[in-house]
Amino acid sequence: MKWRVDFGPAYSLLKVYLEPGEDVTSEAGAMVMYKGNIEVKTHTGGGLLKGILRAVAGTESLFLNTYRAVSPSEIWFAPRVPGDISYIDLASGSWIIQDSGYLAHHGNVDISVAWRGLRGLLAEGQLLWLKVSGRGGVWINSYGALDRIVLNPGERAVVDNFHFVAMPANVRWEARTFGGLKSFIFGGEGIIFEVWGPATIYVQTRTLPLLADSLRRYIGAR
Repeated sequence: MKWRVDFGPAYSLLKVYLEPGEDVTSEAGAMVMYKGNIEVKTHTGGGLLKGILRAVAGTESLFLNTYRAVSPSEIWFAPRVPGDISYIDLASGSWIIQDSGYLAHHGNVDISVAWRGLRGLLAEGQLLWLKVSGRGGVWINSYGALDRIVLNPGERAVVDNFHFVAMPANVRWEARTFGGLKSFIFGGEGIIFEVWGPATIYVQTRTLPLLADSLRRYIGAR
């Protein structure tokens, strides 16, 4: 299987090239077009319960689509929002992805819901993440540019809740409010994550809540 990302980082498009018998799976609605003879199977990705939990977790659909090539084929996928796309090889272990960060995957990959624990109660209602594991790889997407940050052992990074995209499942992290009570209420940051190395984390340069807040000023203004 070959693939490439075009038009990044603002309007990234994932192009996957399949040989007969190869397949790729994406969230519902992500397919842009395809060429060649492809069979499509719509499913809940591990059963109805897992599909429902993924849908409850956030913006991901209840259903996934798997595209299997019958002949040499090419298929394109696009994220829901303008931004970048990156690939994560799952050979190193399971990864945690924010609810809107999953685009597609290949191989024998399980997509489940990861409970954040009581720390997630702070995270503005986002109690659940997506957890991807197995043999293969996953493509993640961002709103805005996507940056890969490598933390050395003992090194710490502080990441805004909505700028977080992905990190390994075994990484040490904690959620807390930003600064004191005054900073939390008026500082505009809300909840942050502290992540300790060794770790690799992905962050995005824009957030949908801030976009929605900006648009709210103009909606109904006339």
